Amino acid sequence: MIREPITYISGSVFSNTSMSCYTVHDTIRLPAASSSVCFGSEDLLTVGSVDGSLRLYHLPSPRVIKAVRQLGDEVSSAAWSKLYDADHGVVWIASGRKVYCFDLAISKPSMILSATDAQKVLEIGEDEDDVLNELSVNENKKSLFFTTDNGTVGLVDLSTYEVSRMKTNHNSICGSVRAIPSRPNEAVSGGYDSTLLHFDTVQRSTLSRHKITVPEPSAGVSLSPSFVLSLDVSSTGMVAAGLADGRVWFGAGGDRNLPSTQKKRARKWEGLRETDSISVQIAEGPVVGVSFVDPTTLVTCTLLGKLAKHTISYSEEGKVELQQSWSSETKIVEKVNAMTANSKWLVLAGLSKDAKGVAEVWKPESSDANISVP
Repeated sequence: MIREPITYISGSVFSNTSMSCYTVHDTIRLPAASSSVCFGSEDLLTVGSVDGSLRLYHLPSPRVIKAVRQLGDEVSSAAWSKLYDADHGVVWIASGRKVYCFDLAISKPSMILSATDAQKVLEIGEDEDDVLNELSVNENKKSLFFTTDNGTVGLVDLSTYEVSRMKTNHNSICGSVRAIPSRPNEAVSGGYDSTLLHFDTVQRSTLSRHKITVPEPSAGVSLSPSFVLSLDVSSTGMVAAGLADGRVWFGAGGDRNLPSTQKKRARKWEGLRETDSISVQIAEGPVVGVSFVDPTTLVTCTLLGKLAKHTISYSEEGKVELQQSWSSETKIVEKVNAMTANSKWLVLAGLSKDAKGVAEVWKPESSDANISVP
């Protein structure tokens, strides 16, 4: 059955007492540009920097409680997991061609760690230019997915530390990957080739793909390429990709909340199905951050700090409706390199005006006032 396309609703003013907007809670200053942010729990936050360091915070406090230094290359990503034979969490850090595993337990006496303190170090990149970009751990904490500049998507088996790579590469840089919820052996990736790939990570095979097309240009308007710069998958299976041309691509085919979805679990995840997808122009600049706060709420951010929150719903006809419910701008961050969000916090990291590292910590607040959406 071909469903109606997703609808984008804008240009409205509305009031909703249960609606929340975000306000700045605090600002974290760092000596070097911030390059990655990641939550280990609701309040446990890591911020990576281009100087090869990573700092651990327990929000709402902006005080550093642990730090890793001198990894040698930019910290491009971090992801939390568990040691295979233990209950406590560890963080995996991508830096250059390597991934490092560190135990950042607060109970441990050492506050500052270095590469020699890593519990595990794996060299992933296949040559000196093949640096790592993003890490993602699946729900059962048994697989660590990674992407590289050569376009590779692969995984580390966290029980054996064996590294495997998918049989199909992106034709350019692959910057984004996400494990698919409720499907521990499947992942979706996005690349600078404007392509999304869906993998069976056990067979290392490609299950589906979607090439994002560039819309027809308006008169006198030069469009940016549709590189995939950011990616997220909701807990119910909807996928969102932030593009370099200011659009967000939505794939609803794998969403378990689709009105026509049967109660029985679908045999295949069809999140890249074209008939259930749409591209929405949400900004003029590159969309460097997309994050599902919950199955019906998506937060987005552009390179120059334009923030927005979008509410996702289904109409009586079964169409997906996307409504921008809040918008703002970063206050200190001039160039956003990374964004992450959960139900309690929204964090944006990058460069300040004086070319120093900075991370803005925002928190949701209920608003009774009318909010105008441009």
